[in-house]
Amino acid sequence: MHPRAAQLIGQLALAPHIEGGHFRRIHTAAVPDGERSPLSAIQFLLAAGEQSAWHRVDAHEAWHFVEGDPLELLVYHAAEDRLECLRLGPFGHGSGAAEPVHVVPAGAWQAARPLGDYALCTCLVAPAFEFAGFTLLDDPELAARLGERAPQIRR
Repeated sequence: MHPRAAQLIGQLALAPHIEGGHFRRIHTAAVPDGERSPLSAIQFLLAAGEQSAWHRVDAHEAWHFVEGDPLELLVYHAAEDRLECLRLGPFGHGSGAAEPVHVVPAGAWQAARPLGDYALCTCLVAPAFEFAGFTLLDDPELAARLGERAPQIRR
């Protein structure tokens, strides 16, 4: 693992995430008991060789690039059978165009991988993330098909 990635995992107190990578919840908006919070935020790091497994959330998720190398973000819209392949990172990094922020709509399948040594992002989920609204893709055939359709983004 890249030394900076290891340093960030320690300094930010990131723990392994069920989908892959490392995370820590850094904010959940306060609300009265029994109500779903309108917003939550995590810090999320993927190191070289790690990837975020295909998953979906029942809320909108805004990915914000923080530091490191660009990230490949794949978003599959099942109702339209449409796959987006995005490059998240700082403007003007390397030979490919990157955007620093992208919002994944509620219910869309998503997966991510770093295109270099590591990528650190902040992810905002609205309404707030709840594990009850989180689903890992449990369809190996669909996962393989999506992997074949995704173009390789170069660093």
